[in-house]
Amino acid sequence: MGTPPFVLASASVARRRLLQTAGIEPLVCPSDFDESQVQIDEPGLLVKTLAQRKAETVAPQFQSALIMGCDSVLAVNGEIHGKPANPEEARQRWQKMQGHFGDLYTGHAFIDLPHNRTLVKCQVTRVYFAQVSSDTIDAYVATGEPLKCAGAFALEGRGGLFVEKIEGCHSNVIGLSLPLLRQMLADLGYSVRDFW
Repeated sequence: MGTPPFVLASASVARRRLLQTAGIEPLVCPSDFDESQVQIDEPGLLVKTLAQRKAETVAPQFQSALIMGCDSVLAVNGEIHGKPANPEEARQRWQKMQGHFGDLYTGHAFIDLPHNRTLVKCQVTRVYFAQVSSDTIDAYVATGEPLKCAGAFALEGRGGLFVEKIEGCHSNVIGLSLPLLRQMLADLGYSVRDFW
């Protein structure tokens, strides 16, 4: 049996770019899963559950594929944040985050259709945010970038200017952990080379 197609169950441009940078050209099949159906207060369990549900939503469209679902949230002082709903929410979040740190959780789920297996894991990275003036926060929110990202910042965009340091996996903060991806593929009996 040959290598199955690699399907990314996400509309995230950042996740697709990370995979492409690593030599994997995924089939992009965004999940239409309604995240509001899942109400879990523990961030690690929340992102794992959402990642799996996204992959499960896409799976029926394929007979043979390796489907990857992902989901990310930022936890600051025990409060879980996904994408901000509007500019005001993004502004309020940045007022709380600046000068503090948050833990970025990304759930990674693989559904291996050829072998009827599912594997779900979570990666956590600590992100330290700079002190940022209110004017700068307003200007950043006005760019629209924070509205597209869990935690209201994009490390690979303008938001990277306001991150002091990171403890843990860098790519995890962008959307998926490349080291965890490699490990999960190995756990499923694949090599990253199989998808180059």
